[in-house]
Amino acid sequence: MNIFVKKILFFLLILLFFVFVLFSFFQKKLTKEKIENKINQTIDKVEEVKETIIPEPTKILESGLPNKYLIKTAFVPQAPEKNWDQPWQDACEEASLLTVDFYYKNKTTTSENTRDAILNMISFEETQNFTKDMNIAQMATVGEKYLKYQPKIIDNPTVEDIKKYLTQDIPIIVTANGKTLYQENKHFKSGGPYYHSLVILGYDDDKKQFIVHDVGTQFGAYFRYSYSLLVESIHDFPVSGNKEDINKGEKRVLVLLK
Repeated sequence: MNIFVKKILFFLLILLFFVFVLFSFFQKKLTKEKIENKINQTIDKVEEVKETIIPEPTKILESGLPNKYLIKTAFVPQAPEKNWDQPWQDACEEASLLTVDFYYKNKTTTSENTRDAILNMISFEETQNFTKDMNIAQMATVGEKYLKYQPKIIDNPTVEDIKKYLTQDIPIIVTANGKTLYQENKHFKSGGPYYHSLVILGYDDDKKQFIVHDVGTQFGAYFRYSYSLLVESIHDFPVSGNKEDINKGEKRVLVLLK
């Protein structure tokens, strides 16, 4: 074997050695990253479980109310089959009333039983000559005559008023300006509806947010709105009968008592 060939072989051996070293280095680096990622994922899961098993304790404020509260119940969407033609486009009032009814009766939801419940309620409303946009008083009538609850209308509700009912496990039915709600809920189409209805189920003082079932979007379960925005949005259907006059509607909400 001549000197030239020996030099080439030596060079190749050196090259292979460096390739092996680099391969080992990057392999170890990738393995380390995988292990670190796995550890981080495990830590995240442990934190989630920890939050579920040992939730952050509530605090009792000077008002006597806890700093956070949540009523858990089934989500009743106004378009249970994702069909937004009529009557589903304007079925938010019915879905809101049924949210409370399903909660009190501990019902679960399916697209079929939700659809049928909304259609049956609309049939009752037609016997009362109600239009597709019901005001709070008409919703109270449905709550009393059809669902068999004792309705109570609260004028000019404050954040504290709402919280007091929630901590008694009484959901709050709200009619509101959907254009205002759109500022914090971009799931609405066309900038949000002029007239909308939803149900307040809880609150979080630490974040200054109400927790709601917003029946108007498929992402509405336990959606959060800030205290200030939701209170600002609250309006009954305007006496003019024009949705565009929603901000002239009185500020009032509805509760159904068992």
